[in-house]
Amino acid sequence: MATLFATKPVDQLVADTKDEANQLRRAVGLLDLTALGIGAIIGTGIFVILGEAIGDAGPAITLSFILAGVTCAFSALSYAELASSIPVSGSAYTYAYATMGELVAWIIGWDLIIEYGLSVAAVAVGWGQYFNELLDSLFGLELPKALANPPGESGGQFNLPAVFLVLAITALLIVGVRESARANAVMVFVKLAIVVFFIVMAFTGFDSSNLSPFNPEGVDGVVTAASVIFFAYIGFDAISTSGEEVENPGRNLPIAIIASLAICTALYILVSITATAAVPFDRINGQEAPLAFVMQELGFDWAGNIISFGALVAITSVVLTILYGQTRIMFAMCRDGLLPRGFAKISEKRRTPVRITATFGVLIAIFASFVPLAEIAKLVNIGTLFAFVITNIGVIVLRRTRPDLERGFRVPFSPVFPAIGAILAIYLMTYLERDTWIRFGIWLLIGVVIYFAYGRSHSLLGRGKVINPEADL
Repeated sequence: MATLFATKPVDQLVADTKDEANQLRRAVGLLDLTALGIGAIIGTGIFVILGEAIGDAGPAITLSFILAGVTCAFSALSYAELASSIPVSGSAYTYAYATMGELVAWIIGWDLIIEYGLSVAAVAVGWGQYFNELLDSLFGLELPKALANPPGESGGQFNLPAVFLVLAITALLIVGVRESARANAVMVFVKLAIVVFFIVMAFTGFDSSNLSPFNPEGVDGVVTAASVIFFAYIGFDAISTSGEEVENPGRNLPIAIIASLAICTALYILVSITATAAVPFDRINGQEAPLAFVMQELGFDWAGNIISFGALVAITSVVLTILYGQTRIMFAMCRDGLLPRGFAKISEKRRTPVRITATFGVLIAIFASFVPLAEIAKLVNIGTLFAFVITNIGVIVLRRTRPDLERGFRVPFSPVFPAIGAILAIYLMTYLERDTWIRFGIWLLIGVVIYFAYGRSHSLLGRGKVINPEADL
């Protein structure tokens, strides 16, 4: 029973990363890392989910973005401290292993697998919608709705563009982390420029009367919308999954996490204000491509095409960064023996986990082709919020158990700020639908069964083995 809550020493976690046979390449600098965070955050959340959530809050959706951003800010500080203290792949999974024990680590790792996987699937679904709209606008062509829309929405049956995107990004990630980071940096620059372009163009149609009534559904509407658009902030935690591939992680990881979240929050607020002031919110409600719709309503059809192109670039960047993060979490779990260790074998030439990347790429492509966007987003949100709770608690625990540990960044006012972060995350979780909780519970139950059937008996920590990745591959 004691092994269920045995923690893995931080020194051992760091030592595992130095084994040459299973070592990832440190090739990601501060600029690339910040771009990774921005690339993961700005995507479907603003280009698609805005249309899904605006009906709950109306123009007060701006407050929903602020609430979700504040919730993330407290958790981001905790991620920054743990990332600088434990610069290892795995994110919240690794942090839980070091602070709360193997069983909790397994549960959060299992949670992150579905969180990241469904995130990729959801944004890929949104990519297909923008792709078809741009194809129709520029060339008068479009894919049949059955092949371009999510199943269950507008006649969709099989989302072909989503499958293409996921498989293409999978191939890029297999090539190498340096190449992937460079490609992502270019995409981030393009989409930031286009988001700023939207803000400027939408401001030309600013009409204050569209902001009244500002909060038609009251506090419940704002919080409900925040629990949905929280999806728009998912991604900054992906930075922490790259701990083993970052140059000077103690310094660069905290800066990149906080900077990327701050930049994206500011842009989200400006986008939501200008969009709802330019076009009445009830007309934006339900739009699959809300920002392009706003441009078209203002008479800027050409600008709508630019926004659609920007959405394609933005969503591509998100797929790259989130899929990257998922493979690194799985890599850490396999290296610890909780899942088959041979699955984590690193390519000698490319220094990437090819088997994990290819497997997840194929599975997510299949999932993205058949599952509706709205249901994916809700399940992703609950998984992310749960990870935030564990990470915030992890800071408090590690401060008590390892006060001597070198930390490149320290959360101010601990344990108050981490506690606030955990409480806010739990608060938003309470606003998610009952069916979402049921699906989440079923997924965790499946994970617990797998842990006791395989992970517990194969865990290197539980077997008291010194980690030597080369021995079992």
